[in-house]
Amino acid sequence: MKYTLPLLAAAGFLFASYTVVSSNQPVPIAPALVEPASAPFTNFIAGAGIIEAKNENIAIGSPLARLVSKVAVKVGDKVSAGAPLFYLDDRENRAELTSRRADFAKAQADVLVAKATLSDAQSLFDLANAIADSRAISGEEILKRRNTLAIAKAKLESALAFVQQAQAAILNTETTLERLIVRAPIDGDVLQVNTRAGEFASAGVLASPLLIIGDLSHFHVRVDIDENDAWRFDKNAKAVAYLRGNRRFKIDLQLAYVEPLVVPKKSLTGDSTERVDTRVLQALYQFNPQQLPAYVGQQMDIFIEASDVSAGL
Repeated sequence: MKYTLPLLAAAGFLFASYTVVSSNQPVPIAPALVEPASAPFTNFIAGAGIIEAKNENIAIGSPLARLVSKVAVKVGDKVSAGAPLFYLDDRENRAELTSRRADFAKAQADVLVAKATLSDAQSLFDLANAIADSRAISGEEILKRRNTLAIAKAKLESALAFVQQAQAAILNTETTLERLIVRAPIDGDVLQVNTRAGEFASAGVLASPLLIIGDLSHFHVRVDIDENDAWRFDKNAKAVAYLRGNRRFKIDLQLAYVEPLVVPKKSLTGDSTERVDTRVLQALYQFNPQQLPAYVGQQMDIFIEASDVSAGL
């Protein structure tokens, strides 16, 4: 019994020593799940790129705040410029169009009445002027008939103006009805549909577009080139892209165009409001999507051949 406490103390000391020693061992670095791509050039500019449709991804909105009555497309559909994408509720405007057409019909009838009144006034005035004997009709009567003729002419002009006004009202309503059919601005593919029949479509710029379409005949890769490397960038230099996640998928790029405005860098999270302090020059390269299993919105590692850094010092 007298050796119990010393033995327990020694065991505790040994356990504490083992714990301290084992906890101070360096943690082995976990191997990368995917090996990063390596540059094929001795001197290069590296940048992150994101794939987008040719002529950029187009976010489709609604010109008016209305309920969506019908969605005419689904994701993956190919659409032609002018094809309907979705329809907004038009019941109120169709009822208004019926009323406008009734107003137009009434305005046309008023023109016929005004013309008949003018014809009658003209006949009475001509009859008074045709009397040779001035004693047969008083001057006051002639003046009265002249004024009646002038009033009839003014009423006809007013009736004709009401016809034009009614026509303009019909045209305005028909234009609104046409705007309630949201159409494709280009030939392209439907990339995303974020609205359904019965949902309310708000007008203006939305955080989540109602639809996104793009031309997938060619892919564009938007590459962010750090402003510190912008002076090394050569439009005629070779460029290679590796698909993020698998460096075996590689493709040569062709320059489409360069946006000459240096802008704050956007992090590639899909959130257009998230920015960092770095400013970048954006170059857009293109490639044939049939040559690489890639999708719009996917990230790529881009390497652009460049001159030696020491040459510019």
